[in-house]
Amino acid sequence: MKATSKPTQKSQNAMAASRRSKSSSKRVSPDVVKLAAPDLTQRPPRSPRSRLGGYSILPRALDKARATLADRNGEYHFNCPVDQHFFRFVGIDAKKLLAELKKGKGDGEILQWIQANAKHKRLPWEIDQWSNYMDRRGPDSDAETMEFFAKYVAKLTRTREDIKTWADVLELDDFVSFGGKS
Repeated sequence: MKATSKPTQKSQNAMAASRRSKSSSKRVSPDVVKLAAPDLTQRPPRSPRSRLGGYSILPRALDKARATLADRNGEYHFNCPVDQHFFRFVGIDAKKLLAELKKGKGDGEILQWIQANAKHKRLPWEIDQWSNYMDRRGPDSDAETMEFFAKYVAKLTRTREDIKTWADVLELDDFVSFGGKS
């Protein structure tokens, strides 16, 4: 039988603030933003293959952004080169996205904001094609990038030969960083 715990005063205040934020345009308290933020010192962000509105990369970027706002990002970096592929594709400024997240918006609300504010209005088939490409995207063929990728994989595993894409290596890095054996 699952034990239930009585909500603390802090969590009750945070829930009340969240309800108020939906009915007003005031800023959300930092406590609410912190409650919504994943603690990336305890677990990894969502996979780069996770989708929101058909977009790969976006859920992971949102996890890293929220964790950054709450100072719980650990070694993860919001607006890294992978995130920047998404921002360029839709035409959204990373700083403006952070400002929206500071308001305590959930994934669905952020997706609506992106769809309304994207410079590049993409059709569903374009989003699907781009996301599929990003899921399968490997290192570029220049020697410097290939060498970086090979060293990154070698740092994580000496036995895995199936790590071919950036999504593969990010998922492996997440797994190994939190105690998994490669």
